[in-house]
Amino acid sequence: MADFPRRPPTGIEVIIVGAGFAGISAAIECDRKGHKPIILEKAAMIEEITRFGDIISFDPNGARHFERWPGVIEAMQKVARQTSWLDLYHWKGDFITRQSFLGEKKWGPRINGHRGELYSIIYQHALDRGIEVRLSQRVTDYFEDDEKAGVMVNGEKMVADVVIAAEGVRSRGRKIVLGHDDKPKSSGYAVYRCWFRGEAIKDHPMLKHLVASDTHSGWIGPDLHFLASSLKNGSEFNWVFTHVDDGNIEESWQFPGKKEECLKYVEGWAPIVTEIVKATPENARLIDHKLVFRDPLPTFISPKAKIVLIGDAAHPFLPTSIQGASQSIEDGIVLATCLELAGKSNIPLALRAHEKIRYERVHKAQATGVKTREKWHKADWDKVSENPEAIHLTREAWLLNFDVEADAYQRFREVAASFDGERARL
Repeated sequence: MADFPRRPPTGIEVIIVGAGFAGISAAIECDRKGHKPIILEKAAMIEEITRFGDIISFDPNGARHFERWPGVIEAMQKVARQTSWLDLYHWKGDFITRQSFLGEKKWGPRINGHRGELYSIIYQHALDRGIEVRLSQRVTDYFEDDEKAGVMVNGEKMVADVVIAAEGVRSRGRKIVLGHDDKPKSSGYAVYRCWFRGEAIKDHPMLKHLVASDTHSGWIGPDLHFLASSLKNGSEFNWVFTHVDDGNIEESWQFPGKKEECLKYVEGWAPIVTEIVKATPENARLIDHKLVFRDPLPTFISPKAKIVLIGDAAHPFLPTSIQGASQSIEDGIVLATCLELAGKSNIPLALRAHEKIRYERVHKAQATGVKTREKWHKADWDKVSENPEAIHLTREAWLLNFDVEADAYQRFREVAASFDGERARL
């Protein structure tokens, strides 16, 4: 096991189901704070996670924590997009405004890069810390009693002091928390996502400027927005667009995309937008991803408070929030902190405190995604012409300039003492 700074051992054994960003980050934070995490991941190879996806963003409230994981932020910055602005255009092609993010540097780093590449950096850090990751582990059920919590994995029982369900919107952990099965619903929107090498368009007369260096651009129209960006000095390029969708997500919410279908959605849009889609290489990874909606949960924790939902299992985010990944990081940090401060003998108190600290903030953050989508998809262009900043991404200090670790350490005793019957144990 590598010699990383850690808090004193707590003896708390933690099972984490799911090795995505939420699960792997929670494991790292549990290790930092002296617990003993183990991750159960259904994928047979970690490449099944790293080879998918496109751009992912961590705002200062999320990325600041990578600075506490030795070597991680430095590795990320080497592969991240090197822009500090977003150029926004009318859907017919007129330039509207440039939104600068330079003023946010005082809040902390911003990281934007390929989902799989950034994930690989975090995953390797977890391995370097000596965290055990078990692959090909299919969890079929969760259970708890007054003493322990556990899962049924590959047909056998496995127990620990606490179980973290971090396996996404279809987490089986939701059943024990809610008391019934529930299914994801269509949000009414879907996203086409595409990623390919910048060299595919470097000689295209209309598009070559997009990969001459790192760029970030967006075209805003009725019920659709189209974003394109490049990174690694233009050597990699990606585009995404969110659109109205009534597709059925009963069985799946991710399908191979087709350029012909994409072009129908952007018919009549600025020539540069349609050319981006047309110029997409046939071997590019193009997917049609249904955006899943979940009603806000009444609770994130199980009846005996030994099992907790985090990340998308608890609160899926719209891409326009730019907060889904950062909030999943925050979940793991607050939970690991509360476990440390409550101690092995008081797991339920830790989980209740975690929920109380996270609940209002995470749902307020979720609402920012809807706010941005509505201001873009239903833009009043007469008003925008008078005030171009009206279509800027909402960037608020309460969300971005916030350190959940410091906040959890500061607030834990007050929050924990608010629970009846727990005060005497503190």
